[in-house]
Amino acid sequence: MGGVVNGVFVVLLVINSCSPTTTELREQIRSGEFRRACSTSVNIVQPPNRVNTTQKLADLRNLMLNTSFTRDQRLLDAYIVPSQDEHQNEFVEDYDKRLQFISGFSGSYGYAVITAKSAILWTDGRYHLQADNETDCNWKLMRQHIYYVPNISQWLRESRPQGGVIGADPKLFSQSKWEEFSVSLRDVKWELIEIQTDLIDVIWTNRPARRNKNAFILDEKYTGRKWTRKIHNLRKTVQKLQADAIVVTSLDEIGWLLNIRGRDIPSSPLVRSYLLLDMERVWLYVNQSQLEANHVAESLTNSAKEANQLIEFFDYEQICTGLASRAQLYSRILLPPESTSRRIAQCVPPRKRLFVQSPIILFKARKNPIEIKGMHHAHVRDAASMCEFFAYLDKMFKEGLPFTELDIVKVVDEFRFEQLNSLGNSFPTIAAYGANGAMPHYVPMGSTNVMVGNDSTLVLDSGGQYFDGTTDITRTVHFGTPTKEQKEAYTRVLIGQIQLSMLTFPAYLKTSAIDVMARAPLWEVGLDYDHGTSHGVGSFLNVHEAPISLHFNNPSSTFPENDILKPGYFLSNEPGYYQENDFGIRLENVMEVIDKKWLRSIHGTSYLGFKTVTLVPYEPKLIDLSLLSRHQIQWLNQYNDRIRIHVGAELKKQNFTKGFFWMMEQTKHFPENGNKYHKIHPIVVILAAILISWM
Repeated sequence: MGGVVNGVFVVLLVINSCSPTTTELREQIRSGEFRRACSTSVNIVQPPNRVNTTQKLADLRNLMLNTSFTRDQRLLDAYIVPSQDEHQNEFVEDYDKRLQFISGFSGSYGYAVITAKSAILWTDGRYHLQADNETDCNWKLMRQHIYYVPNISQWLRESRPQGGVIGADPKLFSQSKWEEFSVSLRDVKWELIEIQTDLIDVIWTNRPARRNKNAFILDEKYTGRKWTRKIHNLRKTVQKLQADAIVVTSLDEIGWLLNIRGRDIPSSPLVRSYLLLDMERVWLYVNQSQLEANHVAESLTNSAKEANQLIEFFDYEQICTGLASRAQLYSRILLPPESTSRRIAQCVPPRKRLFVQSPIILFKARKNPIEIKGMHHAHVRDAASMCEFFAYLDKMFKEGLPFTELDIVKVVDEFRFEQLNSLGNSFPTIAAYGANGAMPHYVPMGSTNVMVGNDSTLVLDSGGQYFDGTTDITRTVHFGTPTKEQKEAYTRVLIGQIQLSMLTFPAYLKTSAIDVMARAPLWEVGLDYDHGTSHGVGSFLNVHEAPISLHFNNPSSTFPENDILKPGYFLSNEPGYYQENDFGIRLENVMEVIDKKWLRSIHGTSYLGFKTVTLVPYEPKLIDLSLLSRHQIQWLNQYNDRIRIHVGAELKKQNFTKGFFWMMEQTKHFPENGNKYHKIHPIVVILAAILISWM
């Protein structure tokens, strides 16, 4: 899809572009029929990770003809299946992977629509290649973010102009998403109706058991604030919004609010629950057995009494009946539309519903001083484990020991899990070599696992959950001699990351404007990446945290306060480049938003900037210094100095000798004239090691 001519990329715009090469190709993409290995040719080889969905689709279509699943006993012309669970989680447990069950697609975002004759999957640019590989030829693939690809309502209008009835499970759609779909479908003569029992659940006979892990209290030395104080502040905000109570369904918001954590959601330390709060008490709807082992209920009850507050516990399944009965006591109940499911919203009488964004979103995003300190500490320990891991990997390769993507996942997860205060991964580890690296969210499995060689790049995207913070880092490495094309791609991605890291900007600047700093070096040669540049990062919570999102073409938020950054926010910085069927490049750091108090305009404008908290070396052999400015090289040298000081001390503390010497080699000084690296004499490395050990 790309090549190097005189050191500059030439891109053939096919799938990831708005300009198709031919009318025929464009129509195939638009219709969803542009599929790999789905031609009529005999003996065509299918991708190894495709799942045969023929029988599952037949079973589902039979249920769509059963009128007992709709309240008004109407037949369904279509059925829609989302990737989310009833709490709108991005990463869901196996019990809730309905979209993967029916389609074979394992990504974290997508919608499937099934009609009597068609099965269509919509997903965004992170998953175009992955979805094409995983879904069998029963499916059409709609590649979102290509401007001429129809959305769901447009496709339904074209497939059935007279309209029809489409069913959906109301517990799997937020209130705002349900309304959005309803309006767009109504415009094309389709009606969205609620089904009483999820049809996927009916045909999913071998469904995995639901996770049921013990919850625990997160100590105040990590949270920086008592949960009773958070409740007090939330009540004041709810009152200002002229509501009597609030329903909280987002699991990370409940975890943050009550200072509780659990293991009900993969890679996220969350407890499956609902919460109702009014001006006098808190009701937590949860599997109460999860609160017993670590005395969570007892601890919350005692601390509530000390603060003259009340908290009560009820079974998880009682949320709707509890809301319906208590709603009689209130005039208005705040229901966050982005996280409250349609089902939960329906439990409150219409006249009492107040759809306003949850105040907890902005409370949680802005870390307090203890959380900020914890995030920095967690990232230093995480960096130490990564340096030791990369040293181990480098040694294996030099000794000629073979390893695969899955081997790498296993080892890096073990290194991270051994760290102090670790509770495992913050998301499934991505280890993608060669062509697999061209799929941004590729996760290796048995059918796709490949050996790691020395002729392409390895993209390693991983992160950890620690009691004092959440980490997320991507590094791209090469075990051989990179091509000129690979070096230029890596360097342009690095320049974009550096430019965003160095940015100083007025506090009112919208996040969509900030994004262009990371993309500009790629845009200069006609390249881009089809995912956002940034997401928020929680503090021992979700690795993808609302409301932060950096993408230049993001639609304006319903809530303007979501479009600006504030001191204390933590967010990723992750530009990339993906050359289909060849290689991938991505670099990701986590940054803290800081207030540059020393900068004030004559009009009193506040200015913000970033402090990079991820401290893991880059791959020097992939950097073309001739493309970097002197200022960018200075930033890189200063970044390496911080690694030597902070991570070097941690490596010595943990007796990670191999990781220390690997780190020192990777962080050697770059000359500011951009020609060659300064070679560091081994004696200098040894002296530096001694100095750091004295710190």
